[in-house]
Amino acid sequence: MPLSRRTLVKSLGLAPALTLLPRTAFAAYPDRPIHLVVPFAPGGNADIVGRLVGQGMSDALKQPVVVDNRGGAGGSIGAELVAHATPDGYLLLVGSNGPLTVNPFVQAKMTYDPLKDLAPVALTSYVPHVIIVTNSLPAKTIPELIALSQKQQVSIATSGVGSATHMTLARFNAQTGAKLVHVPYRSGGSLLPDLISGHIQAAMTEFSTALPQHKGGKARIIGIAAAKRSKLAPEVPTMIEGGVKDFVASIYIGIVAPAHTPKDVIAKLQASVVKTLSGNSASAEKLRNMGSEIATAEQMTSEGFGAFIHTEYEHSREAAKLAGLKPR
Repeated sequence: MPLSRRTLVKSLGLAPALTLLPRTAFAAYPDRPIHLVVPFAPGGNADIVGRLVGQGMSDALKQPVVVDNRGGAGGSIGAELVAHATPDGYLLLVGSNGPLTVNPFVQAKMTYDPLKDLAPVALTSYVPHVIIVTNSLPAKTIPELIALSQKQQVSIATSGVGSATHMTLARFNAQTGAKLVHVPYRSGGSLLPDLISGHIQAAMTEFSTALPQHKGGKARIIGIAAAKRSKLAPEVPTMIEGGVKDFVASIYIGIVAPAHTPKDVIAKLQASVVKTLSGNSASAEKLRNMGSEIATAEQMTSEGFGAFIHTEYEHSREAAKLAGLKPR
């Protein structure tokens, strides 16, 4: 049916207003590549998990997910980039302890608030912390290590002052009365040679970092900060079994977006993570074989991950006080 002159004029008058509508008014999300910021250098746990999960998200969303490494300031540089980005679901962050729940208590000049400026999408996985000791150390259990540290100096390394493992060590010493002497390193990997050679006596580090040394007989994991034993090393008791009540701690990885990202976009992203890591998927098995635990169904929701972040935030606040750390 031909348009009347009045109808045509009215339609043309609406044209400028239509051009101001967001892209989502014309196309279903996502209609172009998504960028996933890893706020650390390539090769680390966050990078490995980010690339693995990113590929699964790409398959589920039918759009490329491009990993972009933006390291620096303990993860804060990459997190700041995403926190200040347009909240349209096309720039996301591989979030972890540092930029989400540790840095606020050790960095004085942060330009973003992780609880206000970032929106949780889904927790993907976490790697429990462990205590690994030299083969020459007489302590073979957590209670024996605590007792030994109260009688003589026992040095224990972490991946640095203000790191997640330092926070866990502070909590451990405070809760158990242990007097383990902190020796900070630049990373979890850099402390291993000194541990194996006996220059340091123990380390609080990630299970995935310690496992090859334990399996190879170069050092011994004597406790894992998890709710249950790992299938990859079932002979290692939990710290809870060692008498440290309710003691769990880990390096965690999750996907977050800028605050105010539309709920339907968050829902699509969350569903893509669930599809990637559901059941015995290839991606989930790869993470498990690396020593990771897959997040629970509740933790893999936006609300569940948000609650997880708040709990970890308070743990970090407590640990920073125990360690005498102040933002600088």
